[in-house]
Formats: sequence, C-alpha cells, structure tokens
Amino acid sequence: MERLNSTEAIEKILNSFCDMVVREGTEVKIIRDRESGNYLVILAGWNDGSRVYGISVHIELKNDKIWIQQDRTDTGIAQELVEFGVPKTDIVLAFKSPFTRKFTEYAVN
Repeated sequence: MERLNSTEAIEKILNSFCDMVVREGTEVKIIRDRESGNYLVILAGWNDGSRVYGISVHIELKNDKIWIQQDRTDTGIAQELVEFGVPKTDIVLAFKSPFTRKFTEYAVN
C-alpha cells in the first residue's frame, strides 16, 4: 500500500473521532505528525472533578506498514482500516507481543 493511501485511510478514520463526545467536559484531540508518521487520539478534560487524560489511539507509519501502538476503541482500528481497504498484511498490531502477532491475521512486523 502506498504511504499516501495509508495516510488517507488513517486520517479519515481518526477524523471520525472528532465528532465523538465521550462525556461532557472531555474533549477528543487528534495529534498528527505527518513528518514522523505518528497519529494520536487523546482524551482530555474533567469528569465529576477528576482529571481525564489518556491516549486512546496511537498509529505509526514505519517500514511501509501501519503499526497500531495503542487501540482503546470499541470497534478496533485494525478492523476499521481493513473496512477502508487496507490489506491485513499492511497492519501490525504492535500492542501485541511479537510472539503473539504470528497467531493473528495481521502482519508480524
């Protein structure tokens, strides 16, 4: 898959998070670093007086593959990428150990 198509798929999927409302007082922020190939979805805000902050999704483009470093979504970023047309062989579930990856339908590295 060409890098441009990877970037397009990632950005389209992550942009859908912009409209997502987690809870009142909590924002969804998308951080894009196209130069390094890193994309993050961050939750930031407050809930009942408690600070809410964390990385929900981290995707990295490296070695001509899409490395999913973090995925705390209900549907799964990998599945959304496949539905967008990205081959499973172009997706690495980096949040799984290298040993475990070989038992998935996705790329090992």
